[in-house]
Amino acid sequence: SWFTRHVWDFETSLGEENPHWGRWRDGMGVDAAKAKLFGRTAELICRRLAAFGKGHDRFGLIHCDLRLANLLIDGKTVKVIDFDDCGFGWFMYDAATPISFYEHEPQATDLIQSWTTGYRRVLDLPRADEDEIPTFVMLRRLLLVAWIGSHAETDLAKSMGLPYTEGTVGLCEAYLSKFS
Repeated sequence: SWFTRHVWDFETSLGEENPHWGRWRDGMGVDAAKAKLFGRTAELICRRLAAFGKGHDRFGLIHCDLRLANLLIDGKTVKVIDFDDCGFGWFMYDAATPISFYEHEPQATDLIQSWTTGYRRVLDLPRADEDEIPTFVMLRRLLLVAWIGSHAETDLAKSMGLPYTEGTVGLCEAYLSKFS
């Protein structure tokens, strides 16, 4: 086929076999206690995504890294760059990527609300899809724990490192409390 891209589903993101960005278990500072907590979180994410499904209205071609660093803004003109991770995944995953590395910050909720408001200006956003955004935020967060661990030599991974893994603990606890 002339057009091939990664598939970003649970198995290729957080699965045990061969995830694209490495295993979250190999993230910086993931000890036994964190592995247990992150594992419970990953299991819940897996169950929720299986129930959410991969229908054509929920799963298709996405950017996969739609954050401020990948936008060129000139007045009212916005251009998206950096399509190396572009692939097939859940559309709502692109709601989680703008807050990458800031998921734990107080303004994250407002940023997601702004994203959903903007999305609705162009397309319908069913409430069930919006309600699942926290699952995609956690999917992205654990995926970035894996990425930081598998890219430990990069400046970004070095700058995030252990504090990012530590910050993931509270997010996992809150997610499990809300959805378990």
